[in-house]
Amino acid sequence: MFSARLTRMISALALGGAALALPVAALAGVVVKATGPSATKYPVGTKLDDDVRITLREGDAVTVLTAQGTRIIRGAGTFRVGDRPQVASDRFAALTRKRAATRVRTGAVRDGLDGEVTNPSLWYVDITRSGTVCLYDLSTVRLWRPATDGTATYRISADADGDPHADVTFDDTVTVAALDPARLPIKEGTHYMVAGPDGRTTAHVDFVALPGDFEALDALAEALIARGCAVQLETLVNTVGDSAEAAAD
Repeated sequence: MFSARLTRMISALALGGAALALPVAALAGVVVKATGPSATKYPVGTKLDDDVRITLREGDAVTVLTAQGTRIIRGAGTFRVGDRPQVASDRFAALTRKRAATRVRTGAVRDGLDGEVTNPSLWYVDITRSGTVCLYDLSTVRLWRPATDGTATYRISADADGDPHADVTFDDTVTVAALDPARLPIKEGTHYMVAGPDGRTTAHVDFVALPGDFEALDALAEALIARGCAVQLETLVNTVGDSAEAAAD
């Protein structure tokens, strides 16, 4: 269900096992993305001490998420990990805000760079993307669609036969709709299918409940990585990158 890139991101955690065992008090942040010739030296999930210096080559880029913000380190050269992280933007705060799961927003959020429609919250379930979804509350599930034109009804079911199931209708111009937990309770360990108005499957989804709150950005990233919530991790990484790039300009 994951793209090849995201599968490599998750499987790379095994390479970073030694780094993950470092004492929490000594850690500055977690690697959430690494590209370029040195990418295998800094697999996704690797924890790095604030005082660690990393040496990168031309074409390298390592994104480190810390409790204070993010830093994109680009080669070539030797850099101290803890130097000048960018403070999280309002957009990033809105993306991760826990209470967003209790609200339904209308309209679409478009990326400021290329106009692409993006999911405005980590806690909205993208009905076009398959994978494991991490949520704080499985009784409060909000479905999100990239399209905004026209009224459309989607069906989410707990097995291939379509029962039990619940229908969710998006009104015209609305991108977020609530799933009624009385009609279809969401449970861990159950596989769910989402089908569009034409009956075709648009996504296969498994749900995982997050224990407690992950207010620190690096802790949230680690929780998503550990539970295999690759779609949300990708959204997080892309937003981190955009926020850090904008702050650096």
